[in-house]
Amino acid sequence: MTASTVRFTIDGMHCGACTGRVEAALRPITGVKTVSANLMARSAQVDFAPPADTADLTQALEQAGYPASTATLHLEIDAMTCASCAGRIERALYAHPAVIRASVNFATSGADVTYAQGAISPTELIGLVKAAGYSATATTTQEAPATLSHKQQAEAHNLKRDMWIAAALTVPVFVLAMGAHMIPALHRLIATTIGMSASWWIQMVLSAIVLAVPGRVFFRLGLPALFRGQPEMNSLVALGALASFGYSAIVTIVPDLVPASARGVYFEAAAMIVTLILLGRWLEARAKGRAGEAISRLVGLRPDTARVERGDSVIDLPVADLATGDIVQLPPGGRVAVDGIVTDGHGWIDESMLSGEPAPVEKTDGSPITGGTVNGQSPLTYRVTATGGDTVLSRIITMVEQAQGSKLPVQAMVDRVTRVFVPVVIALSVLTFGIWMLADAGLTAALVAAISVMIIACPCAMGLATPVSILVGTGRAAQAGLLFRRGDALQRLAESKTVAFDKTGTLTQGHPDLTDLLEAGGPISAEEALRLAAGAEGRSEHPLATAIIRGAQARGLAPAQAKRVKTQTGLGLTAQADGHAIVIGNLRAMTQAGIATAAMEPAARALAEDGKTPVWIAVDGQLAALAAVSDPVKPEARPAIAALQDRGIKVVLISGDTEATAQAVGKQLGISHVIAGVMPDGKVRAIEDLKAQGTLAFVGDGINDAPALAAADVGLAIGTGTDVAIEAADVVLMQGDPQGVARAITLSRKVMRNIHENLFWAFAYNAALIPVAMGVLVPFGGPGLSPLLAAAAMAFSSTFVVSNALRLRRVKL
Repeated sequence: MTASTVRFTIDGMHCGACTGRVEAALRPITGVKTVSANLMARSAQVDFAPPADTADLTQALEQAGYPASTATLHLEIDAMTCASCAGRIERALYAHPAVIRASVNFATSGADVTYAQGAISPTELIGLVKAAGYSATATTTQEAPATLSHKQQAEAHNLKRDMWIAAALTVPVFVLAMGAHMIPALHRLIATTIGMSASWWIQMVLSAIVLAVPGRVFFRLGLPALFRGQPEMNSLVALGALASFGYSAIVTIVPDLVPASARGVYFEAAAMIVTLILLGRWLEARAKGRAGEAISRLVGLRPDTARVERGDSVIDLPVADLATGDIVQLPPGGRVAVDGIVTDGHGWIDESMLSGEPAPVEKTDGSPITGGTVNGQSPLTYRVTATGGDTVLSRIITMVEQAQGSKLPVQAMVDRVTRVFVPVVIALSVLTFGIWMLADAGLTAALVAAISVMIIACPCAMGLATPVSILVGTGRAAQAGLLFRRGDALQRLAESKTVAFDKTGTLTQGHPDLTDLLEAGGPISAEEALRLAAGAEGRSEHPLATAIIRGAQARGLAPAQAKRVKTQTGLGLTAQADGHAIVIGNLRAMTQAGIATAAMEPAARALAEDGKTPVWIAVDGQLAALAAVSDPVKPEARPAIAALQDRGIKVVLISGDTEATAQAVGKQLGISHVIAGVMPDGKVRAIEDLKAQGTLAFVGDGINDAPALAAADVGLAIGTGTDVAIEAADVVLMQGDPQGVARAITLSRKVMRNIHENLFWAFAYNAALIPVAMGVLVPFGGPGLSPLLAAAAMAFSSTFVVSNALRLRRVKL
């Protein structure tokens, strides 16, 4: 049996309990092997084999109340000659696991395809038809389905709007209710002006609007889940709000049904529940809405068209139409369309998006080039060797998608607890009502006790415990130049045992510089030799030329006037500068020119061992200077590594550079564990190996780091790096200072401690006061708990949680 994998987009998941129920709905289907629901990505990945199919999976999700997002595409198909053609096309479409239904009509030459949104694109569906031997075009007038990123952005926008509406309506309710309780003068003012009855009616109307408009989401999602026997966080919010509002409405409309001693309204509790939970949801959605932007930026690296040779002419073709074997012309400064091999030309290509290394790579006939990289100043021609999903860039995109869509190792603590807490609270409320009725206490007393249980157990403090700490903590982080793009990164970063660093641009400056200039003892001084060399290098495309020129400028040396500059591939260059014959290059260039180098070779070996590139400069047939070029270590890197090691964190260096260079940098920084010579997929494998030893954080800055940033338990991007790396990361160090890693870990640990304190007190209030609300102390002469006191206790617990979280503003970083 052929195994298949499909990823569904499920917009209805809102908490940790939802992910568990999605997985529970899919696992029992015969043929399903593994299921992984991801709350952050609002997705579920399913590995399955026959007899299970996509239609079975979508039906199971529909029945569980978590329907998968689907889209329908209409295709016009040419070249169908008989009914069997329609069957062949249907089979080709159904062969892809993301296709749910496919109906091909031979008479109308059309096809309607329903597919799992986000698992396949319309272009890929057309490609399936073409692979079966038929041409197809999409003729639907419907708008393309919104991407996950767009959906999450829209959700954050709607939650923000609803939160502000709820807050605007809740403020007067809170002032009328709590202000009257806390400020006697305000109570007298209300009583002598509009009267308490009118005050209650105003509160009821405003609270009803809060529940019916911005708060409708809790009832729309929570009540159906309750009726299915699978209550979740929305259910408890809905029940808590309804309980406090319903009781208050009865007191307001028909007060005679309630004993005089228990007549109190709690409209502010219902309104505050909705407002505060919406605030938390908005904070979460705002972070989630950026999750897919890294992929969009990676896709943006692909050019739209390419110049393709067709016989004696050159035409512009869409990149999607390129085929293996096509000959493509690459202009100076152009971006490579797809992977290929150079067939004509000589130049340099910036491959930093892949290797992370700053120096462009020399390309001649037969050299491989990669889609998305940028050409230098020389035109090149190349033959296409890979297109579509086979290109290196496409594979990087796939790695980012898979890493971001994989299930997080730690789910939100509140969501895990509510799987048990919600049904327990509901059961206790019902039990309380039953016990009081059996005790012949009367319907009113039983209702008051049951509602008190529901109000005291209302998840206001629990709902605030995590988001308010995240809000204050991330605000404090922003002041210190640390941007947490996702709140859950705080938890994972606090648990990190190992921090892995990319080298180039993260711990080093990211560009080659002249680091050493040694005298060779000839008649020409080293600085004069450097001035002459800078003049010659001004006519060169070699990437080290910039370092030589910058080094001369830093020393106040004006480059000489050079002529007859001649590049020697693989060696260096020769030139005439201010009447002197200049030879610049490697040791082999000196040997071929007959330049004596023996006296300086030990120094050159020492420089190479330090990860530097020796550059020999000869003037008029004699060695004049030995220079060295390297990517210098950032001055902040050493203290950054030391700070992490002082906290007991293991530090690892991962680099695409050579073993010698990476080891040299590791030695400078005191890093003993160095992994060198790895490309993007190799970095991901290294990350996976390190994750087996404990929670891992990865720090990088380049496009090539995006898959590793997403694959790590938590990714930290240097803010001066590429946009793609920043979007793929969970945390961005805005100042580009690697010392921010230690500060981020310190903050995350303090925030998590704060969250644990909040959750403890939120649950402690419930654990202590739910039995009191149930009336367990009443038989012993102790007090019960009226809805008024329950609401006050709930408000106090929320105030305590907020006050505790505000302490994070004073954290020293």
